[in-house]
Amino acid sequence: MKYVDEFRDPAKARYLLGEINRQIEQIATCQVRPLQLMEVCGGHTHALFKYGIETLLPEVIELVHGPGCPVCVLPMGRVDDCVALAEQGGVIFTTFGDPMRVPGSRKSLAQAKAEGADIRMVYSPLDALKLARQHPEREVVFFGLGFETTIPSTAFTVLQAEREGINNFSVFCNHITIIPTIKAILDSPDMQLDGFLGPGHVSMVIGTRPYGFIAERYHKPVVIAGFEPLDVLQAVAMVLRQIAKRRAEVENQYGRVVPQEGNRAALTALSQVFEVREYFEWRGLGSIDYSGVRLRQRYARYDAERRFSLPNLKIADPKACQCGEVLKGILKPRECKVFGTACTPETPLGALMVSSEGACAAYYRFGRLQQQTPAHSRETMDQA
Repeated sequence: MKYVDEFRDPAKARYLLGEINRQIEQIATCQVRPLQLMEVCGGHTHALFKYGIETLLPEVIELVHGPGCPVCVLPMGRVDDCVALAEQGGVIFTTFGDPMRVPGSRKSLAQAKAEGADIRMVYSPLDALKLARQHPEREVVFFGLGFETTIPSTAFTVLQAEREGINNFSVFCNHITIIPTIKAILDSPDMQLDGFLGPGHVSMVIGTRPYGFIAERYHKPVVIAGFEPLDVLQAVAMVLRQIAKRRAEVENQYGRVVPQEGNRAALTALSQVFEVREYFEWRGLGSIDYSGVRLRQRYARYDAERRFSLPNLKIADPKACQCGEVLKGILKPRECKVFGTACTPETPLGALMVSSEGACAAYYRFGRLQQQTPAHSRETMDQA
């Protein structure tokens, strides 16, 4: 199968692992402490566990799981706002599947749906716009969520609604941006990172240039990585090669998908419809300046925050949940006090256990098996 089997070749994986070990031998820091590499994207976290990559890497490499899962960083107060919107009379609330079970302070969207709210899962904002055409007597709200990967599709949908003159469609905008988030992590005194695996999907839209400040200002290497096993292994080898040669640059392992300048059409639509918020609240990371977007004044009639009255409260996470520490890379999921006991995919306390890209979900699905049977990862790679 083109572009799948080629990136799961066991012989090439063994070669890349040999290259990783050769680079480790040239890095003096490894004799003193582990090298900490952050994979920003939740998709990489799942790839690392699904294919057993973490257990194949030398012990001196410590992978730190970053906040690149938009569902995971959604604060509880914003979930409450979603529920409040969905429970208003005459509203059809539309959302992707992942946010349905993220806990709010009172209930999740799934619980609100079970109690009678008209909440519908969609695959794209265009599906929500289609519902608005079909139900002109109802207000259709789309839950806009995600990094720059999904912002353009929301922007194009708003532009389509304007062209068609559809006035019963709006967006509850929770879109966020990756660059201020990485800067907040680098400025955190708790972090001691040596390099980054950059997010592939976001970079497909924004390109590679925006990451330049990480290398120039913070002197950390960045390699934009794909999501197949060989992608991740090659990206790790490229980061280590930079560290060994004392370089700090932005390199693009995912060149078959990610252009240096990004997607111009997507970026144009994004900037036309959205503007940067002064600040946005993140679960576990607090308020980060200029890290979210909202609809411009010209498109105010499509902004659910302007059209509806919302609680807009800041609500603390449950004390037992340590999602914040996991998001910042301070704790591994299995170090959380409630991981796998009170908090499971069936009974999640935090968003990281709900989302398909959440670190806790990855540890629960794949990490336990690896912890019990270390050889499993090598068998997985050989069979892939």
